[in-house]
Amino acid sequence: MTVLSDRSVDDAAEVRWDLEPLVADLGGWEAAILASEAKIAEIETARSTIADLDAPGVRALVDALGEVTDLLSRAMSYVSLNMSTDVSDPERGQAYAAASEQVTALSNRILFFNLEWAKLDDAAVDALLSDEHLAPHRHHLRAARRYRDHLLSESEEQILADKGRTGRQAWVRLFGELTSTLEVTIEGATTTLEGGLSRLSDPSGEVRAAAAAAVTEALAPGLRTRAFIFNTLLADKATDDRLRGYDTWISSMNLANEASDTSVDALVDSVVNRYDIPQRWYALKARILGVDTLSDWDRSAAVVDADERFSFSEAKDIVLDAYASFSPELASAGARFFDEGWVDAPSVPGKRNGAFCSYTVPSHHPYLFLNWTYKRRDVLTLAHELGHGLHAYMARPQGIFQQSTGLTLAETASVFGETVTFGRLLEATDDPNQRLALLAESIEGAIATVFRQTAMNRFENSVHTARRTEGELSVERFGELWTQSQEALFGSSVEVTEGYRSWWSYIPHFMGSPGYVYAYAFGQLLALSVYRQYTEQGSDFVPRYLRLLSSGSSAPPEELAMIVGCDLTDPGFWDGGLSIVETQLEAAEAAAFEAGRLH
Repeated sequence: MTVLSDRSVDDAAEVRWDLEPLVADLGGWEAAILASEAKIAEIETARSTIADLDAPGVRALVDALGEVTDLLSRAMSYVSLNMSTDVSDPERGQAYAAASEQVTALSNRILFFNLEWAKLDDAAVDALLSDEHLAPHRHHLRAARRYRDHLLSESEEQILADKGRTGRQAWVRLFGELTSTLEVTIEGATTTLEGGLSRLSDPSGEVRAAAAAAVTEALAPGLRTRAFIFNTLLADKATDDRLRGYDTWISSMNLANEASDTSVDALVDSVVNRYDIPQRWYALKARILGVDTLSDWDRSAAVVDADERFSFSEAKDIVLDAYASFSPELASAGARFFDEGWVDAPSVPGKRNGAFCSYTVPSHHPYLFLNWTYKRRDVLTLAHELGHGLHAYMARPQGIFQQSTGLTLAETASVFGETVTFGRLLEATDDPNQRLALLAESIEGAIATVFRQTAMNRFENSVHTARRTEGELSVERFGELWTQSQEALFGSSVEVTEGYRSWWSYIPHFMGSPGYVYAYAFGQLLALSVYRQYTEQGSDFVPRYLRLLSSGSSAPPEELAMIVGCDLTDPGFWDGGLSIVETQLEAAEAAAFEAGRLH
């Protein structure tokens, strides 16, 4: 394994994506939107006739809706991805706003289909969906009806869509701009929020403490503004839920994921009941680091005193090699992301924080968005996001309505790819200290994805509930509820400091995707179970896994999971995934003794 020692190496700087092919063949994003208008005018002639259509008629209409969705999605993907690389650029922001306004207006004109489809009698729908003409859209059309009890009239839906652009969407965008331009100053040098957070893994406790203090200081000036944004979005969601008749703040997200409230509650309860796993790890880590108790800024501390830095090209080779060890087909597809400009890697001022994969549309290809800081964690993040990208790539034949899975399955390929990459790194490492470092990386990844995200779900539950019962929440109240959720997670193993009380305020999921975070825990535990199937079955498992990726959302999540032998209806399913994390923890304890870090 090649590890960089020269901090001046910056080979990620030139890894920028090429977005132009998204809209070039259409004449640009404006032309894509314009082209959709003529098609929408044709679709509108079917208004008030859905109940009279036969299966071929419904198929023709859904195909036409797919063409429009492709055009509008290409335009929105282009302007949003372009803005994500520099949210401070006013021209990019203006383009995003203009496209959003036009797309919302055009989308309102075709709302009638879903509303009329939802009103059809169950027997009539069953008869239509039994016809082979609708086979390519069968699950999409059936699943669309799950919202029937929560839909409003067409005029009301249009009003909500129009107001959403200047309401929720605008507030989320403002939050993104505010956090993306945060500057963290450490030892006189200024870096991004991502850069500041990355220093929390530094081997030096003094460096970690200084980085945490600098992040807290950077969050302070706009804290009340971000709290006001959060309050506004919480109230907006409460209004939406009331108007649509959702029982709880999380019900709409569960419905979108085709998951019942009770099944999600079971997942959350299973994870909360095993908070002893992260607490046990942090107690072990304190012993390794030679301290009585970890502070919150110590959670990501390197357990091995070595500042390993990975070039982007080295990481690319590691990840592709790992994918090739599982499936040459996936590795070949993965290479295209790097060879054909589908990745944007550097962490630069003005760039949105975090990492993600944009599916765009099946007629194009996905894009990966990264903020490369040359840490080992970045290698696994690349493997994770490439998993998303390959899931999107493989599912393209399912078409625009069935390419993307619900959030509960959306993390399966990403976590699986990350786990395969971790396995390859571990196999290639004989040194006990490096094995300990890798195991620590994996355990902390699982803690971040399963346990921390569940704690965030508990924070969301508390703030949504408090906003609906107490009214507008103060900065102090947000900090109190955040601290409660974190202390429940850490127990006595980690000290939650005063500065950490404001760290809820940079997390975008709370603003833009309320209720999203439990999907990470769902996906991680499911992916670990899938990976266990692979380790037990070897190459015989690969075709079924590729079939899962290629299926997109063409069936309910329970059916898709059964392709790879996972029964999501089994109450003990979540405990099985959690036991794998516990097994890794036991391996880390053994590695720590072998490396002479414990006595």
